[in-house]
Amino acid sequence: MIDNLVVGFSAALTPENLFWCFVGVLLGTVIGILPGLGSATGVAILIPVTLTFDPLTALIMLAGIYHGSQFGATTTAILVATPGEASSVVSTFDGYRMARAGRAGPALAISAIGSFTAAFVALIALTTLAPIFANIALGFGPPEILAVMALGLCTIVVFSGGNLLMGAALGLVGVLISSVGVDVGSGTPRYTFDQVGLFGGLPYVEVMIGLFAIGELLNQLHRGMATPIRARFRDLLLTREDLRRSAPATARGTLVGFVLGCLPGAGTTLASFMAYGVEKRFSRNRAQLGTGAIEGVVAPDAATSSGSNANFIPTLVLGVPGGATTAVLLGAFLVYGIQPGPLLFENQPTLVWGLLASFFVGNAILLLLNLPLAPVFAQLLRIRYSILYPLIIVTSLVGAYSIKNSMLSVWIVIVFGFVGYAMKRLNLPVAPLVLGLVIGPLFETALVQTSALGEGSVLPLLASSGTALAILGVALLLIVGPAAVKALRSKLRGNGDADGHEDTTHATTTDPTGTTEPKAASSAEGHTANDGTDTGHKPQPPERQS
Repeated sequence: MIDNLVVGFSAALTPENLFWCFVGVLLGTVIGILPGLGSATGVAILIPVTLTFDPLTALIMLAGIYHGSQFGATTTAILVATPGEASSVVSTFDGYRMARAGRAGPALAISAIGSFTAAFVALIALTTLAPIFANIALGFGPPEILAVMALGLCTIVVFSGGNLLMGAALGLVGVLISSVGVDVGSGTPRYTFDQVGLFGGLPYVEVMIGLFAIGELLNQLHRGMATPIRARFRDLLLTREDLRRSAPATARGTLVGFVLGCLPGAGTTLASFMAYGVEKRFSRNRAQLGTGAIEGVVAPDAATSSGSNANFIPTLVLGVPGGATTAVLLGAFLVYGIQPGPLLFENQPTLVWGLLASFFVGNAILLLLNLPLAPVFAQLLRIRYSILYPLIIVTSLVGAYSIKNSMLSVWIVIVFGFVGYAMKRLNLPVAPLVLGLVIGPLFETALVQTSALGEGSVLPLLASSGTALAILGVALLLIVGPAAVKALRSKLRGNGDADGHEDTTHATTTDPTGTTEPKAASSAEGHTANDGTDTGHKPQPPERQS
């Protein structure tokens, strides 16, 4: 392996390849920031530009666009709640709240650091374990993929906000929305209303722009024009506590992203949602997730970065795309006369290992390029909202139109903008809806394929696969586990009360600072209104009270 890496770095570190790697990373960052483009579109647009390049140079540039767009999409998700990619949706949950609290700099910085760390670890695993994971992925047929998608749907439990039935209902709505388009099994159009543009289904990016960017903007306008954020410079820098809390979240996100990224067709979106779900279960600060916790930013971003690199395992070794962007890159391989597959590592070692080495170089350039700019990007929030909001609207609508050059995309953004606004006003969680929308097509495809293999029956194939049964077992634990743990804790607490411990909750109450005082006093002067503002009635000092 060392010899292969030496060959790879000697090819990737030539001045020409370094220059085009930098150009690719820079263009990718810009493409990710612009709503509606995304890495797959950016790579597809720029393939004709690279036709005169050496194949390795062209692939290095296109891979740089892929990695750069991931960070660019996260930047807008954190700053203005406008995810440029479906995988960056999760970054809005805590990243945008951190930005609104004046901590946009740390959110962007930890996103860059976590993404680089995850990419570095994933690339080491990619270069050492690629054949092993390729064999494992090769053993994943439709039944196993179906079980993985079922596990992904079960993570709706994590995003339900305490109301499982509501989360399940919204997840089902997302799955129903994803069914718009041509039926996978029969080829019959469904819910398209004779609109040819809907035959391919409702596109993720337009829906995400509407739900998050336009929905948040309408919600802010309803609440009143907020004051621009003017954070101090030291508030834009990472603290030692931020790094301490981020380390385990980065490790968990990296592992989740790499495992799911190895699966053909899984992509990075599912990895980011799953990583956030893992944090909801195992993070020490899981109660803070959704309120601006730094773990909620770094874990999904690490999973996205790790998964995007792991996507190249099925792409290079099996010739099967790991996601949408790697599917476009697979087409680029064929354009350059390169056939991905098991023999690629033997037939063209310089190209393969040069491309893998460029991932290290590209992610290092990305870190050096964007980490110092995190406080600069954060200054965007200092712009008056009377100027910023029209810019968001114009950028979102133009970006949506540019995807297919169709006004239908604009109308989809507007419609789902009002849907997102209504959900915010009703305090409904958006994540289950998005998760159902993302997983729905993958789940349906795996279900149809499994049913076809089983001649109309799914259960026998699932029952005959030990891997599928193990994954379904994890999904079942995800559903019943929290309820079982809660019941066990209640039983243990009940036993503790029965042992003779006096219940004093009727006489005292605990305020947020941790002090205990009589209930009567706590409900007197000095109370706080429901909107969080102080009513101004404060108790007098004891010696001045009459």
